[in-house]
Amino acid sequence: MYCGIDLGSRNVKIALMNGETPAALYKFNTIEFYRERGRLEDGQLVLDLTGLPGLAGVEMGAVVATGYGRQAINMKNTRIVPEIKAHMLGAAYLTGKKNFTLLDLGGQDSKVALVRNGKMIDFMTNDKCAASTGRYLENMAAVLGIDMEELSRHHLNPVELTSTCAIFGETELIGKVVEGHSTDSLAAGVNYTIFKRIKPMLVRLLGDRLVFTGGVAKNEAICTILERELNIPVVVPDHPDFAGALGCCAEALKEVETP
Repeated sequence: MYCGIDLGSRNVKIALMNGETPAALYKFNTIEFYRERGRLEDGQLVLDLTGLPGLAGVEMGAVVATGYGRQAINMKNTRIVPEIKAHMLGAAYLTGKKNFTLLDLGGQDSKVALVRNGKMIDFMTNDKCAASTGRYLENMAAVLGIDMEELSRHHLNPVELTSTCAIFGETELIGKVVEGHSTDSLAAGVNYTIFKRIKPMLVRLLGDRLVFTGGVAKNEAICTILERELNIPVVVPDHPDFAGALGCCAEALKEVETP
C-alpha cells in the first residue's frame, strides 16, 4: 500500500493506493488533523493514521507528501515532492492524458503547467496573493451572503471588479452591492475575476486541453468561463481536490518500481 499526503492550507488530503488502484481517499480540516493525528518526535512530524478505514493489518509502503505545509513541516520517513509535480502526476493519473495544460487552484495558491508526453516542460505559480484562490471565493461569497454552491452557478452578466487584492476586493464588492447590482451579476463578477487573475499564466502555457484540479475546479461557473474564454475543452476529473495526494501515490509507486 502506498500513501500520498497533500498538506493543504485548508484541508489535508490522504490517498492510499494498492498498486495502481486507489484504495481510499480521506480529507481532514488541516488544524484538526495536526492536533489529533500529529506529534513531534526529534523535531520531525509523525502522523498517526491508525483507525482510518481500510488500514487495519495493512503494511504501509512508501509515503510521499506535498502541499502548502511541506516546507514548514519536516515529516518523518516521508519523501517530499514539489506541489506542481504532485498535481501534474495526479492530473495525468486521473485523466489518462499525456498532453495538456494543468490548472490547479487551491485554497491559497494557483498553479499552471504545460505537460507534453507526460513530462512537465514549463510551469508558473502564484502563491503571493489570495486573489486567485479558493480563499478569495469563500470571502467574497460571505460578503454576498451566499454559499459556495450558489456562487458556482453564476457566470452571466458579470459585474466588473478591478481590485487586484483579495482584501481590497471585498471593499470593492461591498461598493457594488450599494450601487444596486444583483447578487447573480455580482457572483458572476467574482467568478470572472478569478479568470482574469490566472489568464496571463494560462495564455503563456496554453495547450489544446485544460485539466482543472484543486477544490476550485468544483466551481461550474469558472469551468464555463474557462471554456468560453479560452475556446478549449476543460477536463475536471473525479475528485479534483485529491490530485496532489494521488500524484504523491503515483510518485511513490514509481519510486518503488524504479530499480
